[in-house]
Amino acid sequence: MGGPAKSVTAGAQEQAFHDAWADTIDPATVPVFETFNASTSPEPQWLRGQMGDLRGKRVLDLGCGAGEAAVYFAYEGAEVVAADLSPGMLEVARRVAALHGVKIGTQACSAENLSAFADASFDIVYAANLLHHVNIERCLDEVRRVLRPGGIGAFWDPLAHNPAINVYRRMARAVRTADEHPLRRSEMYSFRKRFAEVRTRFFWFSALLVFVKFYLVDGIHPSSDRYWKRILTHERELRWLYRPLAALDRVLLAVLPVLGWWCWNIGIVVRR
Repeated sequence: MGGPAKSVTAGAQEQAFHDAWADTIDPATVPVFETFNASTSPEPQWLRGQMGDLRGKRVLDLGCGAGEAAVYFAYEGAEVVAADLSPGMLEVARRVAALHGVKIGTQACSAENLSAFADASFDIVYAANLLHHVNIERCLDEVRRVLRPGGIGAFWDPLAHNPAINVYRRMARAVRTADEHPLRRSEMYSFRKRFAEVRTRFFWFSALLVFVKFYLVDGIHPSSDRYWKRILTHERELRWLYRPLAALDRVLLAVLPVLGWWCWNIGIVVRR
């Protein structure tokens, strides 16, 4: 349950990978508002809707990456701490915050060890595309510890079961870390045994035809461009394809909920 425990070497490799990626990021191009408003970004939009009014709330953006969410939440009035294993990514996040005229705190740490934070010190913990990089049970233990009673944990991550996405993953090795482990249905037990309330929503079933377009029509190899970033940077030109497919997915998942486990991503909201 929860994926393999990380060795020191694995953690160092993860940090080095993300530090190297951070060196390629221009803070001016980080899609802060697109991440929560683009039609092709349904997961953060759903999670944001579950989080309620952020004004005055203390929020931990765990595995913050380039700081898209941290900066967006600060813009909405939250007191935000951005945490990441990668010092390079934290520096990018600080620069993105400065460009948008907001303040965020930063903390270098592993998501499996949040000892830098006191018990019950956050109203919300947000983690995007994080859990498949870490030991899930250790991470959730720490999230539960730092959440205040009634606090919310909001996660979205890829799922392991779709065979087409698994082919994509094998092709995209240059832009993925070696120890990634997309979530499995069995791992939902890890959430239910720790939190009083667990809600889920699934995203990208037939809408994955967008990835087919990238490869077969646009001729873009998965290792040359991160598809999950491209859906934001090229959102306007994808609307004609994505929107009807997303509408179809809503119908399919309402009629046959079990199809959710063959989607690309899952959103998970928990309450302490």
